[in-house]
Amino acid sequence: MKSKSRIYVEVTASFDADGQLLPKLIVWEDGTEYNIDRVLDIRPAFSAKSGGQGDRYMVRLGNHYSYLFFERSAEIKGNRLGRWFVEARHA
Repeated sequence: MKSKSRIYVEVTASFDADGQLLPKLIVWEDGTEYNIDRVLDIRPAFSAKSGGQGDRYMVRLGNHYSYLFFERSAEIKGNRLGRWFVEARHA
């Protein structure tokens, strides 16, 4: 059975006029940048295997489709809204 773990990544994102958070660019651990061509789906989600709550984004990166998660911060105050992560599969 394959387990999943979080890999936190740097993401450049913006808010649209309606206040929706939209990722634009992912920076991988090794510094490689991936432009997000399109956000195909956004839904509230939690990662049952790794815990936490937030939003799951289905994004297109060229010819590749991937899930990108936004984990909301538990802090009510401050400027730390949350963190972005992808799920890595392990054997």
